[in-house]
Formats: sequence, C-alpha cells, structure tokens
Amino acid sequence: MIFGAQNQHQVARGVGKKGKEEERERERGWGRSGGGFSFLGMSDSMAAKTGGTLQVHKDNPVKRVPIARPSFGREGKQIKLLSNHFTVKLSGIDVVFYQYSVSIKSEDDKVIDGKGIGRKVMNKLLQTYSSELDGKEFAYDGEKCLFTVGPLPQNHFEFTVILEETSSRAAGGSPGHGSPGQGDNKRSKRTHLPKKFVVGISYAAKIPLKSVALALRGSESDHAQDALRVLDIVLRQQQAKRGCLLVRQSFFSDDFKNLVDLTGGVSGCRGLHSSFRTTIGGLSLNMDVSTTMIVTPGPVFDFLLTNQNIRDIRDIDWPRAKKMLKNLRVKAMHNNMEFKIIGLSDLPCNRQTFPMKVRNGSSDGQTVEITVQEYFKSKQVDLTMPYLPCLDVGKPKRPNYVPIELCNMVSLQRYTKVLSSQQRATLVEKSRQKPQERMRVVTDAVKNNRYDDDPILSSCGIKIEKQLTRVDGRILSAPTLVVGNSEDCIPNRGRWNYNNKRLLEPVKIERWAIVNFSSRCDMSRISRDLINCGRTKGIIIERPFTLVDEDSQARRCTPVVRVERMFEKVKANLPGPPEFLLCVLPERKNCDLYGPWKKKNLHEMGITTQCIVPSVKMNDQYYTNVLLKINAKLGGMNSKLSLEHRHMIPIINQTPTLILGMDVSHGSPGRADVPSIAAVVGSRSWPLISRYRASVRTQSPKVEMIDSLFKPLDDGKDDGIIRELLLDFYKTSQQRKPKQIIIFRDGVSESQFSQVLNFELNQIIKAYEYMDQGPIPKFTVIIAQKNHHTKLFQENAPDNVPPGTVVDSGIVHPRQYDFYMCAHAGPIGTSRPTHYHVLLNEIVAPICYAHLAAAQMGQFMKFEEFAETSSGSGGVPSSTGAAVPELPRLHADVCSSMCGRHIES
Repeated sequence: MIFGAQNQHQVARGVGKKGKEEERERERGWGRSGGGFSFLGMSDSMAAKTGGTLQVHKDNPVKRVPIARPSFGREGKQIKLLSNHFTVKLSGIDVVFYQYSVSIKSEDDKVIDGKGIGRKVMNKLLQTYSSELDGKEFAYDGEKCLFTVGPLPQNHFEFTVILEETSSRAAGGSPGHGSPGQGDNKRSKRTHLPKKFVVGISYAAKIPLKSVALALRGSESDHAQDALRVLDIVLRQQQAKRGCLLVRQSFFSDDFKNLVDLTGGVSGCRGLHSSFRTTIGGLSLNMDVSTTMIVTPGPVFDFLLTNQNIRDIRDIDWPRAKKMLKNLRVKAMHNNMEFKIIGLSDLPCNRQTFPMKVRNGSSDGQTVEITVQEYFKSKQVDLTMPYLPCLDVGKPKRPNYVPIELCNMVSLQRYTKVLSSQQRATLVEKSRQKPQERMRVVTDAVKNNRYDDDPILSSCGIKIEKQLTRVDGRILSAPTLVVGNSEDCIPNRGRWNYNNKRLLEPVKIERWAIVNFSSRCDMSRISRDLINCGRTKGIIIERPFTLVDEDSQARRCTPVVRVERMFEKVKANLPGPPEFLLCVLPERKNCDLYGPWKKKNLHEMGITTQCIVPSVKMNDQYYTNVLLKINAKLGGMNSKLSLEHRHMIPIINQTPTLILGMDVSHGSPGRADVPSIAAVVGSRSWPLISRYRASVRTQSPKVEMIDSLFKPLDDGKDDGIIRELLLDFYKTSQQRKPKQIIIFRDGVSESQFSQVLNFELNQIIKAYEYMDQGPIPKFTVIIAQKNHHTKLFQENAPDNVPPGTVVDSGIVHPRQYDFYMCAHAGPIGTSRPTHYHVLLNEIVAPICYAHLAAAQMGQFMKFEEFAETSSGSGGVPSSTGAAVPELPRLHADVCSSMCGRHIES
C-alpha cells in the first residue's frame, strides 16, 4: 500500500469490523514481500494475546540504571581551565545527621505553613529552649524538617513558642480583634501582640555523612543525595538569617546595586547559587551567579505608572491594577509597618468611609462614618492624592484601608508573571558578565560568606577552599562542512562563513510573494536584494508575484483578524497557492502577529513562510542568513558534514540509524493552566544525519515526561509520536527499518534520569513492538542539560573557552558517564557548557530542533482560547482529569519542513 491510503481503503470497503480486519491483514508487516510498510495496527495474533487491548508488556521490565563511565577521552588539544567549583575537604565522615519532623500550630490548632513565620518561630525556639536541646544547632528547611549533628536528648518534643509581633491599624480595621476602641490615638501607634505557637519535633531518620564519602568513591549510596541536601539546607539557612530571598538553591540580598530595571515595574535581581556536588575530584561547592525577577521596590504609584506604561496616575486602569497588586506586600510610611494587599477600595480616599467608635467622656460613645482622608487628617497626615482608591490590607470581611501614596513596595518580592519580549531581551542583555567578572564575583562570595565559621559545617569537618578548581580540558577539532561544488567550508573560531559560497543543494523559488505588516518597509528593495543575494548562493528566485501591504485600518484590529485580512488580500492577488511567503513583521519576531501567522500558514494553508524584521541592518550577511533558512525549509540542503558527504560517519553509515531529539516546552511561570508541548524530531533519509522531521503533541501542564510517544487508540491504532517518525524514516530511507536508535533528551534533571530510562524508553520500545516486526533496535540514550550552574574559564586568558572545549575529568560525576562541552563560540557574556550524560549505550544536534519545534508550537498556539473554553472543548485527558487541548497537526505540505536547520522563524 502507499502511505496515506488508509482512509481511502476505509472509504472503499466501509469501516465495519470485517473491513478493518481485512485491512490489517493486508497491512501487517513492514518490508515483507508483496506488502508495503505498515505501522497502522497490531497483528491478529497480538490482538488475540492482549484481548484487543494495548498492554504489550504483561510483566514489568527490568529497571535500568545509568551506565558507568567506560573510559576517558583522549582526542583534542590540551587546555588548562578553571571551574566555578570550590574544593571541599570533608574530615567528619563518621558524622550522622538526625532528621526530625516539625509541626507548627497556632493556639487554635491551625497548621502554620508560611515559610517566613516558620523560620521566626524556629529561631525563637532555639533561643528559648537551647538547654532542652542540649545546646545543639539545627538546620531548618523552612517547612517541615530540621536536621542536627547527632541526636537530640529525646525523640519527641513539644514546645510553646511566643512571638511578639509589631502591628498597627491603617483605617477601617483594627490590629487585634473587634472594632476600634478607647483612645483611637493609641490604636494608630504600634502595639506588641504576643502570638503563641505549639511546635512538635519528632525523630524521623538517620542520614550518615559517610554515604557522601562512598559516593565520592563511585559506590551506589542510598543516602548520599539526602546528606548533600542537608548540607545545602545549611547554606540556605545561613542566607535566610541574613535576610536574603531564597529561590531553590539561589539567594538574593537586598542591595540596590544588584537590581536591573526591566521596565514595567519589574527588576532583575542578581544573586548567587550555591550547592554541594560529588565529583570525581572529591566533594565541591558549586557557586555561580543567578538572577531572578522581583517587583521593583519604591512608591506604589510609581510601580503602577511604569507597570501600565503611563505618565499620569489618573489614567490608571484600576481593575488591571487590582489584579497586579493582589498579594503583594507594602510598607506604610506613616508607621513603618508591612501589609499584604488583598484588593482596592471601591471608592477613592475622600469618599471611602468606614465605621469608627468615638467615645465622649465616660459614655460608651457612638459609631460614626468617617472617610479615610478624614481619618488620616485627624492623625496629622495630609493626603495629596485623595482622589485615588485605597489599598485594602485587611481580610475579606474586615477591610483595612491605607492610602496608596503612603505605601512603598517591599523589596525582594518575586515577580512570577510572564515577561514581555522586551523585558526578556533586557534581562539577557543586562545580566551578561564577562568571564573575569564572573570569576571575581563567585570567588568573593565564597570568601565573604565565611562558610568555615558555620557551626554545623564545622561539626562535619568541612573546610572550603577559596580558589576556583583547576581542571584539564581538551579542544576538539571543528567538523568540516561541504557546500556547493563539493567545496570544503572550514570554520574559523566556531563560525562557518557562507560568503562567496554556493549552497550544496539550492532550490528554485518561482511562486512566491511578500506580505508587509510594517509601515516602514521598502518591499521592492527587499525583493531585489534577496534575489541578488540568492543568485550568489545558487538559489534561483523569480520576481515575486505580488507585494501585499496591510491596510492601515487593519492595524487597529486583533492579531488574528489582521492575519485573516492579509490572507484575503493575498488570495485576491494570487492565481493560486504560493510555495513560499516572505512576511515582514512590524517588530521582533515574537510580536503578537507571529503565532497567528505561523498557524495560518503551517496548519491551515500548508504554505512555507519566513518572517523578517526590517529594523535590523539588512546587509548581504543578513540576507544570507535568511536564505539559509528559506532554502532548508523548501527542501534544499545548505551543507553537509564532510564525513556525512563522504559516507564516513562511524557506526551510523553502516547500520540504519534513527536519531531522535526530544524536548518539552512548558508554559510561563504562573500559568499552571497552559498545556506543556512535547516535541520529538527524527532523522530522515538515512544515511544522512542532517535532515529531520518534527512531531509535536500537547500534554498536561508542567509534566516533563513525554506521554504521547506510544499512544494506542480504542480502534487498535497507535497515534503516538514514535510511530509517525518511524514511518517517515522508512519512507525516506530506502524502506529500511532502523537497527539503531540514538536518543538525545533535553530538559530533564538528574532525579528524572530513571524515568527517561524506564518510562520514555519503554514507550519507544512498545511503539516498535506494537508493529510486531523483528528484533528491537539497539539504543543509545544521551541527556543534554543546559540549566545547570557549572562554568568553565581559561586559566591563562580572559576570553571564553574556545568552541569544542570538552571536560570529562575533575568536576564530572564520580561514577556516571558524563562530560561538559562548549560547542559554540562565546563572543559575549560567559559561555555555558552543555552537560551531557550518557545513560545507556547499546550501540547530534537533534535536541536543538526539538527545542525549537516545541517553542515554535508554543507561539503557534498560545492557548489563551483554551483558558476560557477548555471545559467545553475536546482534548486529551490529563493526569489530573482535566482535558488538555490538542495541537492542530501541521499541514501535509509543510510537515517535513523541519528538515531545515533554521526552524525558529
């Protein structure tokens, strides 16, 4: 049978049970004599065995674990490096940590969950009951665990802790229970309110520090990660006592010099990351620069002005402001007290009233209605902006009003909402540090934090060196490319220059057009320059059929409407569908038009498109980069590896090999309702390794493991990603089945390695077995981590490490097969090496394509529509029971366009 003919068969024979069985009989087997390649259903024998269900494995497979390092690399030029790891001397290996569970309850038996109050309570407990605890220091994680060196005198304690918290009323409420009472002047002052807490401490477990020593020798140890976690908690506690904001293993101090204005009332706050790590060179402290986003401290009205990008506070959109301010903390200038905002008053200060009791002599007094402005005036506080609403800092049924002009944003409040494109660009630009500066910052941090003085670390015999760790690296030779006319393209400092070179397989572009969403663009010049540049690269580009400008009236419409109207104009000006559209955007590619434009072209119309921005310098180099993307998307090939061109790639060239790149893209922080997007790209046209096809699915929000690799349906068919890519591999590789599969997996942490090996890999194997054809391929599984904190520096030069630098000694895992590599040149900032872990090796850039595919589909469908209509729309059930909206599949005419190396725009 031919691919894509399944539905035609069903139309011809109907969709009854007998027709389906006949179809499966014809389609069973891929590559059998007289039959085509079919992954479209399970065999009758398998269906009988499983009762028509999809449980391929009845027994649980043997659990896989990451393989050990077989050897060390030798190729490449030697280079002396430094790393931001600091050697830790560990002498107290006989120390045992005792873990205790902590419960904190209020007087009325309510559980206290707040981290801030928890630390205050436990600090007070240590001060009050030190003798009962035998004078032992403890490390408290801020939640439900504390750790001591050696045991406490008994396994269970119950303590009563009294905190005196300063409180004050604003207006319309009171600091304690009930309404304002006698002497209202007294209530405007600070009062000390004793709060009683009951703290329970119970023994939970022992964690021997010896487990770390065993792990350093390469032995498997159940407690090593637990012991390292305790040491990390000690570091966090030290910074918490200094008033730092804690974000996982990073900490941020309240220093204005660390802030970077990102506009919109948001600042980037530069801090430090610290964590203990076991390495082949011993225990080390990894110290790195880290950045988080916070609400810019300062007057609340300044925050609102910059957040809404306006100049006059009377122009504020108050419903939007209310949403933005909720749950943020402010400090009132008139009494220096902190409050949490729960909302805004319904009326401005000069009209918002609240009841207040006024006593006259010895009588009980009477209740009067008073405005917030009048109240503060009676306290000698004159408001300059009484026309503004008040902040409500009380409780839902007991409001407490304070004028906005009297409030400042508390510092170090995390900002977790989505950053705009401009904010992200500013953050990246202003967070850059040259290697020498980063080295200085982390070295100074280790010295200034005085870790050796910490009593718990001292009890463990821990001493931390104050100098960066020296490591040996190797510089691998850069691969040579082959371009047009079989000419070699040799890289220079990690860069390949296509100037004065023809592409290996250039395309011819005949039916195309330019659409312009920008008001400041000369489309005729763009057309002329693109055609001329294409000629030098071997790409024959005919004159565009038409140049379509957007109507000026349409610019006020929504992005979706603008795209629809543009397509109406395109259809009116073209005799038929174009093979390619060049789209000129009004700003950077992540503008609001980008997603709807891509969706319209790739899903609905099946038209290849390339977006450009006219604001950048549009010279020959710019057009060359654009043409590289266009040529790849239209099925051409810009270059090949020289080894690939000469069929000399080891292992892969002799044996049909499928290369998979896998990644998951998650919604922005604070958007728990947005589905995650899983993308897998597979190589095609073996023995080539430079062409890929992408397959994309949605899944439950924030779920990292890909759950649609094997996706059997009720009708007996597999609708998973792997089947789709195996079909494509077979179709484009001389009808060969892969005997080897190499998997590059991005975006998973070390704690998830087991899930990759024992869930995702099993799903891939099941998808293959479901076709009931031959032996299972051999697998190699490689993890690529970019979100880590290890940096490499040249010992004898101020520049970034050269491209091709590899480190597989000194700072790598004591047992597992891992290495660091900087594959690209780092002209700005400090290069971040990719950390590779080889988890399985039974027998490479695909991750980049998977990452780009997932990110582009996130633009393709931003899911705002599902946030409002998900309850009534179809979708895939998630692990939580909620329906996850499915992505629309790519149009058949463009589904293989991921073969290009430039799929991001």
